[in-house]
Amino acid sequence: MSLSLAVLLFVTVQRIGELVLAAVNTALLKARGAHEYAAGHYPVMMAMHTAWLAGLWHFGLGTAPDFGWLVVFVLLEMLRAWVLATLAERWTTRIIILPGAPLVTGGPYRFLAHPNYCVVAGEILVLPLAFHLVWFAVLFSLLNAAMLCIRVRAENRALGR
Repeated sequence: MSLSLAVLLFVTVQRIGELVLAAVNTALLKARGAHEYAAGHYPVMMAMHTAWLAGLWHFGLGTAPDFGWLVVFVLLEMLRAWVLATLAERWTTRIIILPGAPLVTGGPYRFLAHPNYCVVAGEILVLPLAFHLVWFAVLFSLLNAAMLCIRVRAENRALGR
C-alpha cells in the first residue's frame, strides 16, 4: 500500500468515524434537553469538507507525500484527539448547546476558545501541502476561513459570548 493511499484512507475513516460519533453525541445531548443553533450553514460546511476530502483523493492519490508536512499533520491529529477527549460526549459537528451546562474550560480550552477550529484550519492547510497541492491548500483555507467567520460568530452567540 502506498503512503498516499494509507494517509487518505486514515483521514477518510477518521472523518466517517467522527460523523458517527457526532451523530451519537448529538442524539444524546438532545435527549438531555440540548438545542441546535444556526443549523442553516451546516450543509454548506459539510459540502466544503466533503469536497476537500474528495479533492485530496483526486489530486493527492499516488503522490509521494512530504514527510515534514505529514509530521505536522500527525501533531494536529494529536491536538484533535485532545479536543475530542476534553469535550467527550459534548463533542459534535453541530452547534449543540445544553442549557445550564458550564463551558468547557479544561484541556486545550484553557488556551483557546475554539481549539477544534484551529485544528481543522491546520488540517485543511497542511494535508494538501503534504501532497504538494499548494493551490488546493490556499483555496480550501480561504473557503474554510469564510465558513469559520459564520460558524464562530454563531457559536459565540449560542454560548452567550
